Amino acid sequence: MRRERILLLVGVALVGLMTGGCGGTPADAANEPAVTVEAIEGTDLKRIILSEAAARRLGVETAPVSEEPVDGASPLVVPYSAVIYDAQGGPWVYVNPDGRAFERHAIVVDRIIGDRAHLVEGPSIGALVVTVGVAELWGVETGVGGGH
Repeated sequence: MRRERILLLVGVALVGLMTGGCGGTPADAANEPAVTVEAIEGTDLKRIILSEAAARRLGVETAPVSEEPVDGASPLVVPYSAVIYDAQGGPWVYVNPDGRAFERHAIVVDRIIGDRAHLVEGPSIGALVVTVGVAELWGVETGVGGGH
């Protein structure tokens, strides 16, 4: 009986040691804000920085701005899922300049062909635009829908 008890205690201690070194402490994760919103100097726009956990929960996905000339349409192209419209009908995309940071960028849409938006003006070719999680970022930035 005593031997079984010792083995049980050793097993519990080993499990504790193996899982104790994974990432930070739960208190660290709980204290980290899910999102940080910073003003972008000289604009009315904001930079949104998600925690690692928040980015995972939102499932944010990005795609690069591409160049696809099609029958006279503007060659600057983004997935249409990246486009969001403000209350005045102005089109925007969220760019991902680095890490888990996101910034709203004004665009001018030439036309929509299938699931692609051809732009007259927008982020440069190769810039990453958010394709999944756009509405959630909008909510965080503007406070619409309790996002922030």
